[in-house]
Amino acid sequence: MGGLVNGLLLMFVAFFILSEAVERAFEPPEVKHERLFVVSVLGFLVNLLGIYAFQHAHSHGHSHGGGGHDHGHGHSHDHGHDGGRGELLMKGVFLHILADTLGSVGVIVSSILIWAFNWLIADPLCSIFIAVLISLSIFPLIKDCVEIIMQSAGGNHEKLPMVDKRLRELEGVCSVQNLHLWRLNSESVICTVKLEVESRDEKSKSEFQYLNTQATQILKSMLGATETNVQIDFQQVY
Repeated sequence: MGGLVNGLLLMFVAFFILSEAVERAFEPPEVKHERLFVVSVLGFLVNLLGIYAFQHAHSHGHSHGGGGHDHGHGHSHDHGHDGGRGELLMKGVFLHILADTLGSVGVIVSSILIWAFNWLIADPLCSIFIAVLISLSIFPLIKDCVEIIMQSAGGNHEKLPMVDKRLRELEGVCSVQNLHLWRLNSESVICTVKLEVESRDEKSKSEFQYLNTQATQILKSMLGATETNVQIDFQQVY
């Protein structure tokens, strides 16, 4: 939600910049380029420092967790990294800093053009260009946030019928149930499934692990799952 709010706020800022720039393009105002140039250069340097500090703090702030769990009663959990938690929120913060940096660059360029060629139209044109760049960079963030909130995994849902068919082809599998796929955050794609296996006697632990490994590999390779939960139930056949 934090990433989505950041994205929508930046989209509003981009729209405001664009509307103001279009209005100024028809009536270019007088611009005191000397002051603007000095202030924009200082702002640009401060933003570069902010980007460096953000990247440095972010690179040292990742924590990786997770592990594998194997339970004899038929459940298997394979957990990936949990480093994606808060990733979209941090991406939104970074895009805020980037938007300020692009604004400073636009003012620097327009100030130089106004000073050298007296092109007053350069100011609104640079603003329009920056607004478009901000919008293009924000759209993927909003798309990712909406997919996570809706528990969607993008186009991978279209592969579920093929995965279901592939799981049924595994030796001993007679039924595939509760095959679900969703995104937990920007890095984690979770997949769960229940397999019913016919057996005339109790499966050995090695057979259980082999079937579990095969199913897990299918989920990861075909659906890009980073975390899986494979439940295996044995149906006794007499």
